[in-house]
Amino acid sequence: MVTTTIAGMSGSNERGFLRVTRRPASRGLAGRLAVRRMACAALVALAGLGAAAQAAESYPHMAPVKAYLMDRAQEIALAKSAAPASIAKDATVWVLTPTGYETAVTGTNGFVCWVARGFSGATDWPERWNPKIRAAGCDNPQAARSVTPIAKLRTAMTLAGRSDADILDRIKAALRTGEIPPVGAGAMCYMMSKTSYLSDAGGHDMAHVMFYVPLKDGADWGANASGSPVFGGNYWFYMPDHQADAAKLPPLSVLLVGVATWSDGTPAAMPSM
Repeated sequence: MVTTTIAGMSGSNERGFLRVTRRPASRGLAGRLAVRRMACAALVALAGLGAAAQAAESYPHMAPVKAYLMDRAQEIALAKSAAPASIAKDATVWVLTPTGYETAVTGTNGFVCWVARGFSGATDWPERWNPKIRAAGCDNPQAARSVTPIAKLRTAMTLAGRSDADILDRIKAALRTGEIPPVGAGAMCYMMSKTSYLSDAGGHDMAHVMFYVPLKDGADWGANASGSPVFGGNYWFYMPDHQADAAKLPPLSVLLVGVATWSDGTPAAMPSM
């Protein structure tokens, strides 16, 4: 999961995270989604650059670590609410501790459900330090092997006080050595929890699924085209002025599709296209 940022989208709305601009852009928005991403990063949309600047001013520094922690039982329940019960009931569940994510429930189906915080995803996301961000996601086995570990590593190093440069160098090394394997075909994430908090903007939440693809952008998927239900953006950075930095990392895009129900089967508002 990646905390994701979606701009130019109307309706109610990540795993921090994925900036998407649809042309022509509508004035409404859904929300910024945490991977991030997870990841997970997630996740979450802001209403244009003015809102992004305001968010950055609102959260200029990391809050005390305890502000990002949850009751363990509540975090497990929120994480599992990201996917339908048929999937989440057999999933591994991570919870956040003062030093990073740890396994709270060991599953059997290869899925990993967890709750991203703002700093689990892109370092230039305006709500990175927002302590209210709770982006529940459930990564499938392919994503759990190749994308979720990036967010886990980033989170642990952030909580340890490491610099963004150190974190990026460590991620590059993990990818180069194969410690974290390349993104596998079919890597995806469920983000269908009706109690996630993805952003201060809009309705704070949006039911959707995300697909991780080893591409520079989502053009081959028709992402962000007028009338397309697919939104897409770069996994590594929120703002487009990081192209040089992104070029030093493996190409990785996050493609998002809204869904009509929450994980419990109740209706969810769909974003306009």
